[in-house]
Amino acid sequence: MAKRIPSWEVSDAFWERVVPLIPEQARSKEKTYQRKAGGGRKPLPPRRVFEGIVYVLRTGCQWKAIPKEKFGSPSSIHTYFLRWTHAGFFCALWCAGLVEYDEMEGIAWQWQSIDGSMVKAPLALETVGPNPTDRGKKRKQAPYPCGRAWRPALAGRNRSTSA
Repeated sequence: MAKRIPSWEVSDAFWERVVPLIPEQARSKEKTYQRKAGGGRKPLPPRRVFEGIVYVLRTGCQWKAIPKEKFGSPSSIHTYFLRWTHAGFFCALWCAGLVEYDEMEGIAWQWQSIDGSMVKAPLALETVGPNPTDRGKKRKQAPYPCGRAWRPALAGRNRSTSA
């Protein structure tokens, strides 16, 4: 039986197309740094970071729920995600995918349709009946004839006096 590869693992062929799009991390010229270049922790490998981001997008888990043993620090993965998003990495990846798909299959660029409707179905009430939350509600009761709200015959407890 063939080994099933998880959906967040990136194949070598796909990774070769992703690598040129990953933005280089450069130090800002305007900022003064306390450490010299190359000091501090070493950056995570970009492939592991990308697989961590794909893991979150495929599973729908929270950033803090990323397995630390497999991908590294969840906060680091999220920081890379924000940095790469700001640099336009994911937009460039999407555009490269569209160009490749257009070469393989062809995209009808002249005409596209999106179906998105956020209204109630007009015939739903006749088909399914009233809303289940409204089925058990009682009719509105008539007000008390004297105009005064009905209260039980017990006297209220006066909290200002001692018992």
